[in-house]
Amino acid sequence: MKTIPKLLVFGLVEFAVFGLMLFFPAGTVNYWQAWVFLAVVAISVWIPPIYLLRTNPAALQRRMRGGPAAEGRMAQKVLIAGLYLSLAVMVIVSALDHRFGWSPVPTAICLVGDVLVAVGLGVVALVLIQNSYAASTVQVEAGQTVVSTGLYGLVRHPMYTGNVIMLVGIPLALGSYWGLVFVIPGLIVLAVRIRDEEKLLQEELTGYREYTQTVRHRLVPLMW
Repeated sequence: MKTIPKLLVFGLVEFAVFGLMLFFPAGTVNYWQAWVFLAVVAISVWIPPIYLLRTNPAALQRRMRGGPAAEGRMAQKVLIAGLYLSLAVMVIVSALDHRFGWSPVPTAICLVGDVLVAVGLGVVALVLIQNSYAASTVQVEAGQTVVSTGLYGLVRHPMYTGNVIMLVGIPLALGSYWGLVFVIPGLIVLAVRIRDEEKLLQEELTGYREYTQTVRHRLVPLMW
């Protein structure tokens, strides 16, 4: 399938899946937090691919090859499946929270959550621009070099940093404090994925071991 039709199909399927996970558990479409969240995600997810399609189609193709089936090793298949599961449960629980009113969240906090989601997705998009080899899967490609500038000068895995910001923002954007509980398993999965990924990079990517001595932190500056 050509890139543009594939993007359209992917976007529509993603929107439909998120819509089902939100409005079905919520028991209503009268859920403004969900509509705003979907709008933020749609805008944040669609603009970068359009830019990459014009400037770096190869990077876009790498980004579009994602999910458990695309991973080359069983450990990473399990980890990415666990991350997807955590995200799905987070969204569903947040929608149930809205339905049953377990933890009313002020409008201002919901909007802060939307900002965090946009920032997180924006960080991921910036990573794709700064590193043309950044992908949704753990792999080293022929000709790949270490990128140590931009966001990679702050942490070794800025794409995952963006994921963490987004994970924190999603439940707040959807008006749920209970959904924040599922940030914890998401963080655990990402930490394990990073450790496994770094073993591969140190073995197969020339210069990566030296890079880890220069940029000490993996996910959060000055912390880890």
